[in-house]
Amino acid sequence: MEASTHPVVFFDIGCKDLEKTTSFYNKLFGWAPTGIPFASLINTGTTEGIQGQITALGHEPHNYVMVYIQVDDINAHLQKIVAEGGVKLVGPVTLPTGKQFAWFKDPEGNMIGLVTK
Repeated sequence: MEASTHPVVFFDIGCKDLEKTTSFYNKLFGWAPTGIPFASLINTGTTEGIQGQITALGHEPHNYVMVYIQVDDINAHLQKIVAEGGVKLVGPVTLPTGKQFAWFKDPEGNMIGLVTK
């Protein structure tokens, strides 16, 4: 298998009550939130690790933790995922930044995200 770089670049914590959950993590870890529609972008205050967000989708799944793996070609990776026994759940969805994201389940049922550079 050829070497490639596909780092985990973002996290997402799902919830029903955005204000309560954002406040919890802010008080616990000092994470500085920036409100956006349906989410709070999280600045963890460090260059170590990855940044993320707390999200209230308004529908199932409410409670989840997602990591996002960076890929160049999201459609090609979704095709590989399905070919290897995974299931495409969402996307690709184009974000206002022009990046795309998608969700999939691996053969064991774990939800994972993909995001483009």
